[in-house]
Amino acid sequence: MSDLTSIVKETSENGTDLSPDDIGSIEEMPEDTILSQQTSVNLVPFIGQRFVSQDAAYEFYCSFAKQCGFSIRRHRTRGKDGVGRGITRRDFTCHRGGYPQLKPSDDGKLQRNRKSSRCGCQAYMRIVKRADFDVPEWRITGFSNIHNHELLKSNEVQLLPAFCTMSADDKSRICMFAKAGMSVRQMLRLMELEKGVKLGCLAFTELDVRNLLQSFRNVDRDNDAIELLQLCKDKKDKDPNFKYDFKIDANNRLEHIAWSYASSVRLYEAFGDTVIFDTTHRLDAYDMLLGIWIGVDNHGMNCFFGCVFLQDENMQSFSWALKTFLGFMNGKAPQTILTDQNMWLKETLAIEMPNTKHAFCIWHIIAKFSDWFSALLGSQYDKWKAEFHRLYELYSVEDFEVGWRKMVDIYGLLGNRHIVSLYALRSFWALPFLRSSFFAGMTSTFQSESVTAYIQRFLSAQSQIDNFVEQVATIVDSKDQTGAKLKMQQKVQKVSLKTGSPIESHAATVLTPYAFCKLQEELLSAPKYASLMFDENYFIVRHHTEIDGGCKVLWIPHDEFISCSCHEFEFSGILCRHVLRVLSINNCFHIPDQYLPARWRELSSSMTRPFQVLTSREHGGKIQLLQSMVSTLIAESMETEQRLDVSCDQISMVLSRIKEFPGPAHGANDISYNSPSDSLVLPEVEDSDSMIQSFNVGNPHHSITLGKLKERRQRDGVDIYRKRRRCSVPCCGQFGHDATDCPMIGGDDLNGDGLGFL
Repeated sequence: MSDLTSIVKETSENGTDLSPDDIGSIEEMPEDTILSQQTSVNLVPFIGQRFVSQDAAYEFYCSFAKQCGFSIRRHRTRGKDGVGRGITRRDFTCHRGGYPQLKPSDDGKLQRNRKSSRCGCQAYMRIVKRADFDVPEWRITGFSNIHNHELLKSNEVQLLPAFCTMSADDKSRICMFAKAGMSVRQMLRLMELEKGVKLGCLAFTELDVRNLLQSFRNVDRDNDAIELLQLCKDKKDKDPNFKYDFKIDANNRLEHIAWSYASSVRLYEAFGDTVIFDTTHRLDAYDMLLGIWIGVDNHGMNCFFGCVFLQDENMQSFSWALKTFLGFMNGKAPQTILTDQNMWLKETLAIEMPNTKHAFCIWHIIAKFSDWFSALLGSQYDKWKAEFHRLYELYSVEDFEVGWRKMVDIYGLLGNRHIVSLYALRSFWALPFLRSSFFAGMTSTFQSESVTAYIQRFLSAQSQIDNFVEQVATIVDSKDQTGAKLKMQQKVQKVSLKTGSPIESHAATVLTPYAFCKLQEELLSAPKYASLMFDENYFIVRHHTEIDGGCKVLWIPHDEFISCSCHEFEFSGILCRHVLRVLSINNCFHIPDQYLPARWRELSSSMTRPFQVLTSREHGGKIQLLQSMVSTLIAESMETEQRLDVSCDQISMVLSRIKEFPGPAHGANDISYNSPSDSLVLPEVEDSDSMIQSFNVGNPHHSITLGKLKERRQRDGVDIYRKRRRCSVPCCGQFGHDATDCPMIGGDDLNGDGLGFL
């Protein structure tokens, strides 16, 4: 083999070279190294290799390191989890990389220089986050396997602390074996046979298993359960809005328990339309299933709804959990719910929440692809995965069915049990079957890492069941305060407008920064699409590179109704690029109110509407004072959870009193509101010069020459629109008359200046 080192430079997502720190190298090792003796070609990392997550890459590199005779550790990262794009790069290094550092003690004296195994080893593997097909993946961009120390033998490497670990599945199986009365040696031998490893080659030793079983015995389940119930009772006495429920089995032991906080109930009332119910984790020490209900708010941040411990994983347990959760939330069921592929839970949801659309979390499915298809497809695995994601993102069910059959034939997957199972359950995970239901963007694989990180914070608190409730409450309060500060920062930051479109500027004043960014992405993509008019209200919108196909858009301007066959608005609550393209080419400068849902608006803007003109300065002053007080109230209330509770309670009382007063009478002194949809369409102009002349300062009542507007008429029993007159007075804009006979300028006391002509 050559002793030369091949240097591979990674490039950033936009194609530019990265810094020298991002340069990776692959070293060719001599033939007599442990690598060439003990590893196969499939286990050697290579530039461009893909992983679904950081953990998958870590496990792969761990396997490689174990075969070679060393262990690894996590090293440097780029980015921060939960901030911006999150972590975008991760380095794994040999456990002997770097050098030990002496840290001074508090009294200024140096600490005792303990022996360290670090010797500056340069072996490493670097992964960088990419996003192809709207799916985040981690790719190897740097790798070096040069060590400056001796590598361990196979019987020595397993004694390294990094490899003496038990997975969650191993712990669960050991717990089950202990229930069955098996000895420790029987457990080890059975697991060796299951894993197909040699005698004594498990990742853990007999001592590790005995220590685990002893930790289970040290748990006082009965006493901890009593303390947990007492803690919930005390919390209920302090906070009447705290909700919990439990069930005792025939042996008078705790079987199930669920709880939810006051803040969670309020969040669910506003954002409980779509929910994730995660049941993929267990409390091994207590042998109980942990279920967590999670949602997403109008700023795209995860919010906690509730938690449950279940003794058994069956339909009866899930039925109790779902009924209890609905009781906490005053009987309000979510519109949609996402779970893992648990068949018991699937059947229970169909019974307890028959009107709720149930779907599977796609990231739980994709995480299994490497085990299912990587070895089967070999070099075709990446192409197959890209084709799967293309089918997953399709709009049409018919296109999905045709594409799926072609994919199965091309890759020879006919009869594969995983493919058969995926196809049988396609209505629970494939987007063409789900787009007609609202999921608030939670089906995206981008959301998976955020949800997983959120759940991991709760899992780190499960040391003892009796204080789990308090620890989760602390995490939820901390998350709420952090989220409130981030939301305030988003409000303070100036929104960046990129298209100059009136639609964009209008949406920026109504939507939250999170929702506006989603809409802005669609606006930026809209000009790439061609719009073909097939009828007065019917359009075909397709990408400029396509010659057939496309999405069907129906637009009835006078009814302010618009829909698209891609169902993106129904799916995410954000108008799609196809609709925005049709609106832009038809002189529409505002999005109708119903297509800027309250779900994605700022709370203040969804509760109040902007005022346009007041007939009294006194009213205007009071309104400005009220708006100022509301802004101050929100800013002050977001500081602590206690302030929020007091504010919500007091505002509810004030609103109840206000509703007792009679509404305003319709008359000259009514307060008028400015609804963006009032000026939805700019009519076609036949003579641009006449429009310019009509805004002459000296002649404010000069008529405007406009194209004929459409008015409704019957054709073959179907209502369509004929062109009719529309008033050009800026404060009117109604149909059926023009500026010469507008009722708003008919009074003698109103002149051009009073109407706003300048």
